[in-house]
Amino acid sequence: MRDGCCRAENSDVGAHLVCAVMTADFLEFSQQQGNDLSTPRPQWQFPGLAPGDQWCLCLSRWIEAHEAGCAPLVVLESTHRHVLDDVSLETLQQYDHRPKGISG
Repeated sequence: MRDGCCRAENSDVGAHLVCAVMTADFLEFSQQQGNDLSTPRPQWQFPGLAPGDQWCLCLSRWIEAHEAGCAPLVVLESTHRHVLDDVSLETLQQYDHRPKGISG
């Protein structure tokens, strides 16, 4: 939606609900899975992602990466609540992008 929150539209078959902070490990993992998020695609107005960039990620890809040990950090405040249907809050909190002890 490009409004700071990850939400799905009816046309979003990928369920881009997880607000993720990209890491080199995750970008490499995603590319190995056939989804190159690093390469710019001007024809789709996609600049390509780099470590540190935030992106609304498909829930299924985040779960795959979690199971493979390379899930990116998560911006909980911008992640859609429907993610909790498939991933526990405790699991998501392990990937909280904020340093421990920081709130807000």
